[in-house]
Amino acid sequence: MISIKQINENDIELCYELDLNTISLWSKKQWENEFKKDGIKVIGLFLYNLVIGICVFHVILDEAQINFFVVDQKYRKQGFGSYFMNHLIRQCEKLSINKLFLEVSHTNVVAEKFYSRFDFSTVGIRKNYYKDGSDALLKEKILRTKKF
Repeated sequence: MISIKQINENDIELCYELDLNTISLWSKKQWENEFKKDGIKVIGLFLYNLVIGICVFHVILDEAQINFFVVDQKYRKQGFGSYFMNHLIRQCEKLSINKLFLEVSHTNVVAEKFYSRFDFSTVGIRKNYYKDGSDALLKEKILRTKKF
């Protein structure tokens, strides 16, 4: 049984553990700080009661930034990531989000291909952005066009 549920600050340990076992992006303190920010939404992808994916996104007016998106490596290439991303896109549309942004390392070819399947296009580059010195590709997906 697959479900997607909101995650709150009581689940920081859960988030940190999945992060640690996948992309090791944030420290526990960074996870704690993320939950304190205004506009932050954290959702989890669950297979039965096991969290297999986490997405953190920041809503700012009519735009959103995906700060964290991961699916446990044991569950990749089985459609879970696509299911999760489609859910996120639908949720953003319900929130009247016009644009969705994210950053991905130019060396992460698998993730870049994944995002391109959802019509994210590269709109900028942040040089030497990551700890390893790799560049970040700034990606954008247009969800709706503004009506003036």
